[in-house]
Amino acid sequence: SQAAKMKLKHNINPVLLQFINFIVLVYSLVTYIPWYILSGSKQAIEKAKQVKARPVNNKPGGAYRSVNSLHCLASVLYPGCDTLDKVFKYAKTKYKDKKLLGTREILKEEDEIQPSGKVFKKVILGKYTWLSYEDVYIKAVNFGNGLAVLGQQPKTNIAIFCETRAEWMIAAQACFMCNYQLVTLYATLGGPAIVHGLNETEVTTIITSKELMQTKLKEIVSQVPLLRHIITVDGKPTTWSEFPKGVIVHTMASVQAMGAKADIGNKQPSRPVPSDIAVIMYTSGSTGIPKGVMISHCNIIAGITGMAERIPNLGEKDIYIGYLPLAHVLELSAELVCLSHGCRIGYSSPQTLADQSSKIKKGSKGDVTTLKPTLMAAVPEIMDRIYKNVMNKVNEMTSFQRNLFILAYNYKMEQISKGYATPLCDSLIFRKVRMLLGGKIRVLLCGGAPLSAATQRFMNICFCCPVGQGYGLTESAGAGTITEVWDYTTGRVGAPLVCCEIKLLNWEEGGYYNTDKPYPRGEILIGGQNVTVGYYKNEARTRKDFTVDENGQRWLHTGDIGEFHHDGCLKIIDRKKDLVKLQAGEYVSLGKVEAALKNLPLVDNICAYASSFHSYVIGFVVPNQKELADLARKKGFKGTWEEICNSPEMEKEVLKVLAEAAMAANLEKFEIPVKIRLSPDPWTPETGLVTDAFKLKRKELTAFYQTDIDRMYGKNVK
Repeated sequence: SQAAKMKLKHNINPVLLQFINFIVLVYSLVTYIPWYILSGSKQAIEKAKQVKARPVNNKPGGAYRSVNSLHCLASVLYPGCDTLDKVFKYAKTKYKDKKLLGTREILKEEDEIQPSGKVFKKVILGKYTWLSYEDVYIKAVNFGNGLAVLGQQPKTNIAIFCETRAEWMIAAQACFMCNYQLVTLYATLGGPAIVHGLNETEVTTIITSKELMQTKLKEIVSQVPLLRHIITVDGKPTTWSEFPKGVIVHTMASVQAMGAKADIGNKQPSRPVPSDIAVIMYTSGSTGIPKGVMISHCNIIAGITGMAERIPNLGEKDIYIGYLPLAHVLELSAELVCLSHGCRIGYSSPQTLADQSSKIKKGSKGDVTTLKPTLMAAVPEIMDRIYKNVMNKVNEMTSFQRNLFILAYNYKMEQISKGYATPLCDSLIFRKVRMLLGGKIRVLLCGGAPLSAATQRFMNICFCCPVGQGYGLTESAGAGTITEVWDYTTGRVGAPLVCCEIKLLNWEEGGYYNTDKPYPRGEILIGGQNVTVGYYKNEARTRKDFTVDENGQRWLHTGDIGEFHHDGCLKIIDRKKDLVKLQAGEYVSLGKVEAALKNLPLVDNICAYASSFHSYVIGFVVPNQKELADLARKKGFKGTWEEICNSPEMEKEVLKVLAEAAMAANLEKFEIPVKIRLSPDPWTPETGLVTDAFKLKRKELTAFYQTDIDRMYGKNVK
């Protein structure tokens, strides 16, 4: 079984193990009946077995809908609230004095010199200070009016290029109220991509932070001729002189002051209608230059209506930690779900998230420890990192501690797969691990890329909460599917949300058909109010990716391949772009190869590569520094980190480990990488080799490693 494969290996005496298993069996029998009666778990187990989505007709390729929206797809969160300004006004009226947006104060900043001579900035942070719903509403109204004073017109574009913080959400709400079209750009985008987004949307105003203005904008302002206003969210920058003539720098506070004084009199601000564009979101796509996705008010509202339905008991007791880029549809949607349900949002960053994070001074508290969130979103890259860090710590334990942890881990894995809880293990063994994320998390939302079964199960076990794995695209306003909290199966992304329907289209080239048995398979098409308007100034690409059927329903062609299981849940099994035909005619799914090898302790990241002109797969691997250094030491290889990574001898050793794991994962012989290149440098969004959600940018990786590709395929390299 899958659970058996994911179990951890121990080295306990077989006789002692039999005795422990007997004690566990007795304990399970004694506690089962009271637990079953008192916890209401009978209902949860039954829900997990229920059918969650059905096809609307019996024809092959018929659309699947959630059983909760078979006859009519949901599109509105609250009656009459059909635009985002109305949703916020409703929430402000309902939750008026409740806390909404929280930010930690910086008590002290220090430079810490590392043994290598590098200087790291460290911070000591205080408590969270909060703005209420009413506070945020007033700040947003004033900011929107202030932008009008600066000449911003309804239905015109305004850009935000800023880290995730309270001011980002305040600026967004101001734009939604005044019907300004918010252009979002990732803070990690490179110069040419920022210039492309700003010039394509013809913005005259950009909202940013002091740091990004000094580090990114300063260099490119001269290439954006229409730019007139730069608004910094965190006070005046120290230098003004570098900016071209005609560009004025304001602070957010000064624009809000203008707005508070502005005499708008009887002039009724132009309110949006549901079909108006709310956001033009530039995707840091895995291919080519970023595309601007036009997302309307009704697209976002339909999407967050679907998402909110999958989080049980969502409300005022919940605290969400916001640290992912708000320019990413996953984070923006998650925060809008929270804002519309009375939850608090405490802001953080990947560098200050946990006690061990890079910017937190040793001995002081990270954001999760202070905030104690109940809800958190994460991309698989972050979960994989937590998984590997905890497992490394387990390996460093004494033999007794390690075996105790492994026994508890394996026992809980068995119980979870049957739908049972393990309160004793949770409080005695996993409490310390759970505290890494504050100790109060009740739902972890995961999206942006596929999550491996082993990492999902690890999060379930060690953080004692369900992982809501979701599937959605910027082009579907982030909505598609999310697993239900009582569904503890792995490797699936759940049933369609109540706002949309999903059908599978035959893809002959890949051999996927919606008539396949036991499960229908094909390209995933998403339909519903959440499917966006299209790409900004790119009609050709819009026509290619979006279609409208005879009933007027809009469909997004995702390029992902999926299969529907008998209970109506979707599993992503492939991607059209990832399928390569080898010289001998076999098809290789690069994503499948990477998924089988990515969770090895030795591998921090991997990109598989195949060419139709050759008969074998090759790969680029970012090795884990500690694991590879240990392997080199065992093999008697001495040298610097670069020398280890460039060594053909070490490449062969790593290949052996990869081949073993590939065989264990049942990969075909032709799918196993035959040659690899070890990369001494990690792939981060800043390098341009991965997206902000840490998805591989295959085109950029191919160009970056072209010399290595030629070498591995035996071409003459000059």
